[in-house]
Amino acid sequence: MGEYRIPVQSLKGRGLAWRQPHRFERDARDAFDDGWGSPELAMHSAAEAPPPATELRWEDARSAITRNDSPDVGFVQGLNPYRGCEHGCIYCYARPTHSYLNLSPGIDFETRLVAKRGIAQVLRQELLAPRYQPAMIAIGTVTDAYQPVERELRLTREVLEVLSTCHHPLAIVTKGSGVERDLDLLAPMGAQRLAAVYVTITTLEPKLARILEPRAAAPHRRLRTIRTLAEAGVPVGVSVAPQIPFINDDMEQVLEAAAEAGARRAFYQVLRLPWELAPMFRTWLDQHYPDRAERVMARMRDLRGGKDYDADFATRMKGQGVWADLLRQRFHKACARYGLNREHEGIDASRFRPAALQGQSELF
Repeated sequence: MGEYRIPVQSLKGRGLAWRQPHRFERDARDAFDDGWGSPELAMHSAAEAPPPATELRWEDARSAITRNDSPDVGFVQGLNPYRGCEHGCIYCYARPTHSYLNLSPGIDFETRLVAKRGIAQVLRQELLAPRYQPAMIAIGTVTDAYQPVERELRLTREVLEVLSTCHHPLAIVTKGSGVERDLDLLAPMGAQRLAAVYVTITTLEPKLARILEPRAAAPHRRLRTIRTLAEAGVPVGVSVAPQIPFINDDMEQVLEAAAEAGARRAFYQVLRLPWELAPMFRTWLDQHYPDRAERVMARMRDLRGGKDYDADFATRMKGQGVWADLLRQRFHKACARYGLNREHEGIDASRFRPAALQGQSELF
């Protein structure tokens, strides 16, 4: 049978409304008309159904700190309290990681979340290990540590309490205004050069943000978070990643607004489409921007050496070719204009005091 489109109205606050098969599935399934009703009718019924609810399951944390040696990543240690993310950002490069759980990178990534039970206790033990060498821990670099479920579970809060106790340096990347809840920990750490926060703002256009990252805080709310953090003395920056050709074209306006709110640092990346993300993003384009879908993908291939995606460390973050050069120039000129990235003072790892964690086990 021919292809059919999922009605945009059936999304109802989700980035995707279908279960994208993952790359480890052996059997492929497709809709067909068996005489009891057409796929179009089924889609109409789906549009009237309630939105899919978020499901949460626990897994016992076996490790807390992840390590990487990728030359294009600015940190060697990371920590993520959750798998999956309810923000539902269509562009999220972490979506394909749900395939390892035998779950869909599509709707499952947004609705079937995994929380890491005991991650703070495990982190404490890792920091106490005799051979541990302190280095900044980046929190929420795969899935957002301040997604909505954190309000109740407080796993990120527990992690920050451990790191604060032993003066261990950290950096957070988030779209969630919930980071403001932890100012009592982040403000003192920021004053000691132990903490920094980057707030991601992909666009200032509310309508675009709603379909691009449907359950993340609104752009104006994220600007308020930047202002709140800056006023509390927390070193704060803005991430304008990812840059998507012909979709979010207001990078300069975002950088200006963030600088006015108190951001002093900034970084960007170009849209990455690994594994299952490429067909999912293309379907999203067909739903929301059918008039420019081909143009967007053509530009993506220009940035990726003729492919939808290239994992080469030298180019995967910023792209390659003339369009990547133009984007790089726009970013650096805007940063210079608005006073961003003038400060080069880094995070201080010399204050780490693991002895402060001794006897803390009764807190967990």
